[in-house]
Order: sequence, then structure tokens, then C-alpha cells
Amino acid sequence: MRIKKLSSNIVLKKLEDEIRFDDKDFPVLSSKTPFELLIATILSQNTSDKNTAKSLKKLRERIGITPEKILRADLKVLKSAIRSSGLYNVKATVIKKLAKIVIEKYGGRLEQIFEKPLEEARSELMSLPGVGPKTADVMLLFAGGKPTFPIDTHVSRVSRRLGIVDEKDDYEEARVKLMKFFPPKYYLKAHLLLIEHGRRTCKAKNPLCRNCVLLKYCSFGQLLSKKL
Repeated sequence: MRIKKLSSNIVLKKLEDEIRFDDKDFPVLSSKTPFELLIATILSQNTSDKNTAKSLKKLRERIGITPEKILRADLKVLKSAIRSSGLYNVKATVIKKLAKIVIEKYGGRLEQIFEKPLEEARSELMSLPGVGPKTADVMLLFAGGKPTFPIDTHVSRVSRRLGIVDEKDDYEEARVKLMKFFPPKYYLKAHLLLIEHGRRTCKAKNPLCRNCVLLKYCSFGQLLSKKL
């Protein structure tokens, strides 16, 4: 089977036609403030969306997700509330530190960071405890409306298999290539679609290549399909 040329329009159209999802598929989308989004993203690290959603629900019910409430909360109660997210001892300590910094440095509001140029805002976010490139990019895209492209394990796997990103590319190199491939106005939509495609079809183990709407554009999938 010959590999057809891939474009951003094809990826978006094919995946949009196939995938329907709502906020339940992405717990971070339920966040009502940038601080809540930051906490949700911290909780989502190294765990499933199901566990993230459970921890967020308990945190809202038992403490509340504002810098002031988290700073006042007993550390043991905080750990108990987010236990479902895993690594709760580390995450609770980080969340406490973040609450203190957000109050003392930003007056309880992270919104002012988004008023700065993209790379300056990104650098400032990454200076916060527990915030790496992916978390910063999630904050900037989802809460700040900034043109950047967060890369999680699903986005990385799908984009590499499709040849949008090279296997050897690190996070920054992959981010730049994805930002060039997709138009800025579609970054958020493309990010969510690639994640959901990775969950449903382009799985890490036993990918469902024969059922993939992008199979004729994917050398990885065609090679794997021939072996089955």
C-alpha cells in the first residue's frame, strides 16, 4: 500500500469525523480558574484521567481548589484528598508550595502571567515547583489562549508514528514541529484529538491500525498491519 501525503487538514478532518468527546474525557477541562487548571495538571502527572478526576472531585469537596484554601488546609487532609492520583505525598507538598507562591507573588491570581509574551510567560511558569514544559504548555494553551502545543505520551506517540515528529526529537523539537504542522487556531483541537486517537486507536500496545482512519497516511500502521 502506498503512503499518501499527510496534511494538518487531513488529520483534523479524519479525526473530527470519527471522535466525539466531552469534558469527562479530559478532567482538566473542568477547571474554572488558571490555578485550578494548574492543580489539575499537577494531579494528572503519572496517572490516569480517571484517577485525576477522582482526586479533583475529592479535593473540591474536602478543601476547595483556591490558593487560600489549600494553603490553610492540613497537609494530611490534602494528601488524603488527592490519594487517588498517586505520588500523593510529593504532589501534596508541591501543591502547598504553589499555593503559597501564587498568593505571595501573584496576589492569588495567575492570570497576569498570560499577559506576557509567550516564551516569557512559559519560562515564568516553568520556574514554579512541579511545572515542566508540558504543564506550562497546558496552562498557556488552555487557560491563557497562547499558541503553543502541549505534548503528552499520546500526542508524542501518534505524531511520531504519523511522521509529523521524528523519533529522535526531544520535547522542544517535537513541539516546534507540531506548531509548524498545525495552524495556531487549531492547536487546542488538534491536541485533544491526538490524545483521544492515542487512547482509542493508536495505542502504545496492540494499536488498532486496521481500524485507523489515518492508516493510508501512516507507514508505521501499514508495516504493522502487514505483519498481523
